[in-house]
Amino acid sequence: MDKLQAMSTFVRVVEAGTFSAVAHEADVTQSAISKQVAALEAELGAKLLVRTTRSLSLTEEGERYFEQARRLVAEIAEAEGALRLGEQQLTGWLRVAASVGFGRLKLMPIVQAFLANHPNVKIDFRLHDGAVDLVEQGIDVAVRIGELSDSSLVAKRVGTTRRVLVAHQKYLRNLPSGMRPPQTLEDLKAHNCIIYTETASRSAWNFVAGPGADEPAGAARVIQVKGNLQTNSSEVMRAALLSGMGIGYSPTWLFDEELATGGLRQLLPEWETVPMPIHLVTPQQRKHSAKARAFAEFVAAQLGNT
Repeated sequence: MDKLQAMSTFVRVVEAGTFSAVAHEADVTQSAISKQVAALEAELGAKLLVRTTRSLSLTEEGERYFEQARRLVAEIAEAEGALRLGEQQLTGWLRVAASVGFGRLKLMPIVQAFLANHPNVKIDFRLHDGAVDLVEQGIDVAVRIGELSDSSLVAKRVGTTRRVLVAHQKYLRNLPSGMRPPQTLEDLKAHNCIIYTETASRSAWNFVAGPGADEPAGAARVIQVKGNLQTNSSEVMRAALLSGMGIGYSPTWLFDEELATGGLRQLLPEWETVPMPIHLVTPQQRKHSAKARAFAEFVAAQLGNT
C-alpha cells in the first residue's frame, strides 16, 4: 500500500463526501477508492469512516486522523510543489472552475496556452453558472466575478469587468408601433428585458450617472425591469440577446466581438455601472499547490481588465 496515496485519497473522500466523486476525479473505479481507504484503516487498526447507502461520516478516530492527514498531505504537496516550481516541471491534474460564458470566451484560450507551456500538466476544466463548493468538488483554482462572500478562500485579484445595457439591432428594428429604443432609464420599464438570475441584482439593474446623464455625475439609480425570459445560464442569455429577444444587462466580455462590429448596440452609455472585480480563488487546502500558483500567475498576466 502506498500510504501517502491512501492518506490523500482518504482526505479527498472526506472533502467530497462520496467515494464516487473521488473515483471520477481519479478516473478509477469506486471499488478502487474504497479499497485504498479500507487498506489505510487496516494499516492504522482503526475505523475512520462510517458508510451507509446514503451517507458517509467520520468516526471519532477518523475526525482526529483527518485533520492530521490533511495537514501532512498539504505540507508534502507544498514541499514537492516548491521543488517542481523551481525546476519548472509541473505535473499532474489541475482542476479549474469558471462560469460557462467566461470560461468559454475568455479563459479557454489561456488554458490552452498554459497547457502548451506545461506539457506534463492536465487540466480538468469545469464550467458552471452558479455557486460551486470548491472543496467538495476538489477545485484547485476558480474564477469568481463580483465581490467575494467566502472569506475562507485564498483570493488573487486579476482584473475588473463592467456591465452594459445591450440590444441586438433586430430587437431595436422590430419594436411595436409607438415604442422607441430607450432614451432614459425609465424607458427600460416598457421593454422586454432578459433577466440573468445568477447575480444578486437579478431584475434590479443598478446604474451610476456619468458624463451626459440627465442627473448629477455619480448619482445612483436602480431600475426594476421585467421580461418574458429569465435564466441562470450566461449562454442562454447570450443566445437570447443575439436573436433579438430583448435588452440585456451584461458583462462586456460576453459580447466583445458583437459590440465591436455593431451587431449588438450599447444603450444609454451615459449611465455607467460599478466595476466588478475578477478574482482567482483557491481553497485553503490547495494554497500550497505549485500548479495552482503557476496557473494563477499565468492567468493574471494575460487577463487584466476584461
